[in-house]
Amino acid sequence: MSILISCQNLSKSYHGRLLFQSLSVSVNAGERLGIIGPNGAGKSTFLRLLAEREEADSGLITRQRGLRVAYIEQTAEFPADETVGSIIALAAKNSTLSPDEATARTVKLQGQLGFDPSAKVSSLSGGWKKRLSIAAAMVQAPDVMLLDEPTNHLDLEGILWLERVLKSAPFAWAMVSHDRYLLERVASRILELAPIYPTGAFVSDGNYASFLTKRAEYLEREQRLSETLANKARREVAWLRRGAQARTTKAQYRIDEANKLLQDLDSVRGRLVNRETRIDFSATGRKTKRLLELTKVARRIGDRTLVDDLSFVVMPGMSIGLMGANGTGKTTLLKLLAGESKPDSGTITFADNLKVVYFDQERSQLDPSVKLSDFLGDGSDSVVFRGRSVHLASWARRFQFRPEQLQLRIEDLSGGEKARALVAKLMLAPADVLLLDEPTNDLDIPTLEALEESLQDFPGAIVLVSHDRYFLGQITNMLIGLDGTGKVGLFADIEQWEDTLKQSRSADKPDSNSDNSNAGSKSVSRPKSTTKRLSYIEQREYDGMEAAIADAEAALETAQTHAEDPAVVTSAIKSGEAFAELEKAQSKVDQLYARWAELESKLT
Repeated sequence: MSILISCQNLSKSYHGRLLFQSLSVSVNAGERLGIIGPNGAGKSTFLRLLAEREEADSGLITRQRGLRVAYIEQTAEFPADETVGSIIALAAKNSTLSPDEATARTVKLQGQLGFDPSAKVSSLSGGWKKRLSIAAAMVQAPDVMLLDEPTNHLDLEGILWLERVLKSAPFAWAMVSHDRYLLERVASRILELAPIYPTGAFVSDGNYASFLTKRAEYLEREQRLSETLANKARREVAWLRRGAQARTTKAQYRIDEANKLLQDLDSVRGRLVNRETRIDFSATGRKTKRLLELTKVARRIGDRTLVDDLSFVVMPGMSIGLMGANGTGKTTLLKLLAGESKPDSGTITFADNLKVVYFDQERSQLDPSVKLSDFLGDGSDSVVFRGRSVHLASWARRFQFRPEQLQLRIEDLSGGEKARALVAKLMLAPADVLLLDEPTNDLDIPTLEALEESLQDFPGAIVLVSHDRYFLGQITNMLIGLDGTGKVGLFADIEQWEDTLKQSRSADKPDSNSDNSNAGSKSVSRPKSTTKRLSYIEQREYDGMEAAIADAEAALETAQTHAEDPAVVTSAIKSGEAFAELEKAQSKVDQLYARWAELESKLT
């Protein structure tokens, strides 16, 4: 496969701290690169280097001539008064596409992704804004798409949609993500940026499971190296202590080698130091079995009923996951349980002196202007955890904060560091019930694993909202699905919820002339005007356009399936041929949409 972007010996520091050095990696045609690593390791920085938004301190980045690169930042920012259609159309116009092709791709994407072109950006939820940012990138027909935490704010339906997009993408992509399910299903290569590696990076071919195996093998080799160096160092130190005279060249050489050996040992041991986040929520030890009880609770927002006639009891040991699309009332229900809002009807009974800890999705407890030290310690140089005083610097270290970071303001922290800071603060309050609204957003995988272990051991009750499927599978013992109309359903696991979504999507899909039409797209039907400016031949062509598009999209799906065949992927020649066929099929679909838009423009 041809190389689209080549990085050679890249080095980058931030605020005086080395992120990575001598990093060499390429983005190839057909690339599916997942980028992981602890918060602050330089993942977003590396993506910005690829997107030419930043420059490396040293090293070389070369790009194929005329390469089209689309970059999707973590946070989607669009003018609130603009419409969805104008945002996508502007993105297409600013690309290198011809006007006709730009128009055709705009029409196609708006139909495929289910957008209302007239909807104002201000009316979109965070998940739909994320979809809009992805659509604005896709409409540019990129050769490479760079995605930074694209699952943030997406609901499960949105994540499944993104999964389909990435699987069938005709373009190469590199994605920063901590969604282990997504990485397992769509990535074919994993790049981990972390200080445990000599260059700050480790690359592994294969999906996430394959990466875990290869990383374990690497760390085992590093551990053996550490033990070997330690044995050699003990012998050399013993020799030095015998008082060797550095009078000869041979003796001086051995002293120099001993010093270098000790430095190498320090370097290896320094990389292998376990810097895990330790998370341990405190329970109150309450014996009451009925912590929260909802009886026929209803909650409406405007003319929408989000919760209706809902009754259930929350008891210690229960871990409930709230599922549903964005805007179906998950956060609304959490706020009811937190006592921050009241039901329109029905009752919520709280146990006496109930201790509730609420992790807010918007992280409103964080004041951007406050220093981290003041936020964690309330002006003191110590905190009280389980009745014991802990020095502030020690408490911060538990959450991977360096002492010098205590003087940073909250606004200067990364998204993951802000999440860790909030967890560190909330842990200080004993709780009977933990209410967690998207606690996994921006957290790195090591911190996610630590949070999972802590929540599994928490003896109280947990009610959480998350779209991290792996996280939900590890924590919850019951799922409640909300549909946004007041109806709820109980599900045993994530797989059952996914099956329900797939069945719903199949039921909503309009009939097509082809049973194999692309699962990621929807046939777009437009009312035909009674006033036409089409010739007889053009009218015949227009009338058969939807069927032609359905057939072309079926061919595209077949080409995609062939390109993903393991027997093809492992062969450079077959893979190149399959990718060429895939591009040809995609070009055919694009041409049909362009012709459709051209014919429609002649109708009044």
